[in-house]
Amino acid sequence: MAAQEHRRGNMDSYPIEIDFPDISAYSAGNSGVPYLYRFNSGSPGPHVMINSLTHGNEVCGAIVVKELIDLGLHLRRGKLTLSFANVAAYQSFDPAKPDRSRFVDQDLNRVWASAVLDDLSLDSVELRRARELRPVIDTVDQLLDIHSMHERSEGLLLSGPLQKGIDFAHRVRLPGNVIVDKGHAEGCRLRDYGPFGDKKQTQNALLVECGQHWEKRAVLMARACTARFLTQSGVIDQADLPERWWQENAPQPCTIRITDAVVATSMNFRFTADFKGLECLPVAGTVVGWDGSKEIKTPYDNCVLVMPSLRQLQPGVTVVRFGEPDTQS
Repeated sequence: MAAQEHRRGNMDSYPIEIDFPDISAYSAGNSGVPYLYRFNSGSPGPHVMINSLTHGNEVCGAIVVKELIDLGLHLRRGKLTLSFANVAAYQSFDPAKPDRSRFVDQDLNRVWASAVLDDLSLDSVELRRARELRPVIDTVDQLLDIHSMHERSEGLLLSGPLQKGIDFAHRVRLPGNVIVDKGHAEGCRLRDYGPFGDKKQTQNALLVECGQHWEKRAVLMARACTARFLTQSGVIDQADLPERWWQENAPQPCTIRITDAVVATSMNFRFTADFKGLECLPVAGTVVGWDGSKEIKTPYDNCVLVMPSLRQLQPGVTVVRFGEPDTQS
């Protein structure tokens, strides 16, 4: 093969630029659910939730949730829930093996189908935590799930496939790349759970990918996105958060619609280049990788690569998504 192969064993090792906060003092919460806090303004308004640590190595959300609790934020309207989700995975973090603390038994962001949660013959650390959080999530009107990414890419705001999610993402506007997708073949995300994924219901959820897991920039984006989410939901006003939470400019969003998800069928998947994400390949049929001997090609001109990564490579895992820019956005 003429092109250079980029295999799983040759990936960059990203420096850990941010401190992982000790969240043990928050274990009791204030709601009867460990590591979960609920606040009520006493005035009419939506129930809004900020969720962090869906994955144990994605620390930027934990920093933001901890800061919101410590601020003693005064709500103007409605209710606010703040959550540290997969604390067991977070507590297993080892800087020498930083990708291994994504989860303990299974990915917490693939278990949110009602049939899975209802099937008590299924058990894992993550399922137990999802079932613990579920009664609270069932009362939430608007949810922001804070994530970060394996590779150093610009931030992404995942709206899901429904127009209500796309519209909300455009109001939040940070990050400026709105990704319209249907989720994962491996299982249902929290963002798509229940009424969030039902076009007949008003409940809404966004998933933000703030940047590479351990870069300082991811924390800045997590704060800025959270700030805009909270003000757009109406539970606070802009003056209620410190100035450092705000970015001066929120650009007009660029919408990218996911058309295909490439799922690895073997451990012998490799890319043709060191893709990080949001590369736009102008010519249809461009080879971007191989799965064994099978060529993986772009399906159309101006194809955008979304979240390419082999750091969690296993058969059945999505390794890259193909996206088409929406010229109407």
